[in-house]
Amino acid sequence: MVKPVRVSSISFKGTGRAATTKATVRRNLKAIVELLRSAAMDEPDIVCLPEHAPSIGVFLGEANKIAEEIPGPIFRTISPLAREYGMYVILPMLEKRNGKVHNSAVLIDRSGGYVGSYYKMHPMIDEIVQGISPGIEPAVFNADFGKLGFAICFDLNFKDVIGGIAERGAKLVFFASMYPGGLQLRLWALEFGVYIVSAYGGDGSMVVNPLGKVLATSDSYSPIISKTINLDYGVVHLDYNYQKFASIKRKYRSKIEFEVTRPEAISILMSNAEDVTADDVIREFKLETRDEYFKRALGVRLKAIG
Repeated sequence: MVKPVRVSSISFKGTGRAATTKATVRRNLKAIVELLRSAAMDEPDIVCLPEHAPSIGVFLGEANKIAEEIPGPIFRTISPLAREYGMYVILPMLEKRNGKVHNSAVLIDRSGGYVGSYYKMHPMIDEIVQGISPGIEPAVFNADFGKLGFAICFDLNFKDVIGGIAERGAKLVFFASMYPGGLQLRLWALEFGVYIVSAYGGDGSMVVNPLGKVLATSDSYSPIISKTINLDYGVVHLDYNYQKFASIKRKYRSKIEFEVTRPEAISILMSNAEDVTADDVIREFKLETRDEYFKRALGVRLKAIG
């Protein structure tokens, strides 16, 4: 049974360049530790940092010098905090593996253990020129509250990332970045029916729901944002479905909630119950998910045109 999950995002601009590259990383890590302790006060299940947070301020040409294998000093600095507070931590960093340097999002579990890494599939041209190796495919990981996926910065311009995440069944996507994303994040959330949590190196990190609605936004006064979200949901179109909503409410009352967005004519059906899931209700009342409806519409069209 999927449970509600508490998500947190940290906006972090870095501490500025120090006298040396290693000193910059050390100073950033010190600030990151304090930010994670502050975020832990919100009791998140999972918290995300911005793109390559420990090395913000380091020249891209020095990436190879500070990239680390897992577990290295950076991982060992952050891992104990995940264990201390019983929370997952997404640690974006420059990671070295098999002789290659990747712009990576590292997932640390509640015990401080290493779960896995996603490697940015679409580094910018300058990143590749400076030695960053592109990742090959999207990655989805299993947490105790459900599946989650990652995207990093320039990935937002390429649908193979979000498409691969959605195909693998993740309903929660974390976007670690050095640009805010803005409308693009809302479009991804709406089109693919997922929650998106961004962690940006400046003001404007967001939590966006599957209808493209922004639930929280960070600013200079609130660099840490947190939200409790419900991953037990389904996305349905209003066509051929909305007439059944009243019957569902009569049977399940507060156990089932609907949120509708107009004029897009889309709804999310959410279950608050421990004994029935959103998918159970969709099957029971023979609702069509949005994807099923569009697939059926295409089939009818193809049949009509021969």
